[in-house]
Amino acid sequence: MTSEEIGTPPRVRPPEDGAERETLAGLLDFLRATVVSKVAGLTDEQALSRPVAASELTPAGLVRHLTGVERFWFSIDFAGLDVPWPWTEEQPDGGFPIPPGETLAAIVAGYVAECERSRHAVRDAALDERARGEGNTFTLRYAFAHMVEETARHCGHLDLLRESIDGQTGQ
Repeated sequence: MTSEEIGTPPRVRPPEDGAERETLAGLLDFLRATVVSKVAGLTDEQALSRPVAASELTPAGLVRHLTGVERFWFSIDFAGLDVPWPWTEEQPDGGFPIPPGETLAAIVAGYVAECERSRHAVRDAALDERARGEGNTFTLRYAFAHMVEETARHCGHLDLLRESIDGQTGQ
């Protein structure tokens, strides 16, 4: 798949009157689909560009960062799964750099796969369940709320970057 062929996933509005778990998961899934839709249609060159001179943010870097954040919060810290650490020793807290040779298509595919791993990691957990990762005490409710906030914040960054690259705006 090339960067130009990245499909836009369906963005399903979360329920406005659903149960808490359904609402939180729905909000996060809506934002996850928004992330992919914001980069769909960009070339690798555009996705790796820094359109805002004062910032190191790139569209591809944001998606790659969100991939690591998904793994960190849901699979490693909450579920306590034995999966590879998402970041390097040089950037242990997950910066935004892209290793040479990465393509937007591969980065998006990794993000989509990581979101699915996250769904699977928390599928049977209750919102009040505590994290199993070493040294963590937060609940799944907190993890969902944090990831809604983090993903929404980065969707706003993607809005600005995308508009700076090719003028595209919208939800």
